[in-house]
Amino acid sequence: MRTYNIHEAKTQLSKLVERAAAGEPFVIAKAGKPLVKVAAIEPADAPAPRRLGFLAGQISIPADFDEMGKDEIAEMFGVNP
Repeated sequence: MRTYNIHEAKTQLSKLVERAAAGEPFVIAKAGKPLVKVAAIEPADAPAPRRLGFLAGQISIPADFDEMGKDEIAEMFGVNP
């Protein structure tokens, strides 16, 4: 792995980034001491798409769903139905 000093890396940054992206990592050093390693980022796996309707036919909603517990809810809020 090749090492570049900061000044050299600044002047050749575009070229060095292209080389790193192509799979050739490098190190940037200051006063001969390695500071950072530059390498290409591995692409993240795309999350699996969410399936819509995966429970279709497995559950049912009662016809009076919107009215279920109506009296109890009204009583909790002090409203007379």
